Amino acid sequence: MTQNNLRPEVRRAVEAAQEKQAVDITVLKLAGGAFAEYFLLCSGRSQPQIQAIGEAIEERLGREGGRLARREGKLGAEWVLLDYGDFVVHIFSERARQYYDLERLWRTAERLEFPAPEKPSEPRGESDSGATQP
Repeated sequence: MTQNNLRPEVRRAVEAAQEKQAVDITVLKLAGGAFAEYFLLCSGRSQPQIQAIGEAIEERLGREGGRLARREGKLGAEWVLLDYGDFVVHIFSERARQYYDLERLWRTAERLEFPAPEKPSEPRGESDSGATQP
């Protein structure tokens, strides 16, 4: 499995999560007979970020015709689940992700991990304070 052969709606969900700075983004392609074809797993560093990631994915997929079957996880939850039928998005706090460890539970699934977004480097020259950097 590669980024290029992911289903378009899964790829769009990954992009929406990346735009909200989700961390540890992983797509699992589940074996035949599972209730979903894909799991998208990612983490947020705070509860507001977890909510923002979920809202961004819902908005992006909704704009493009995606139908959300079910949403689990209330405001302040450490785990938000978005069920799109044949793929399910799991957005965790880092602590909840370690506790539930879905990667271990579905360890036989094909896995595609997305690297963390690169932080833009500060240009050489003046900093915010106006001081010149070497």
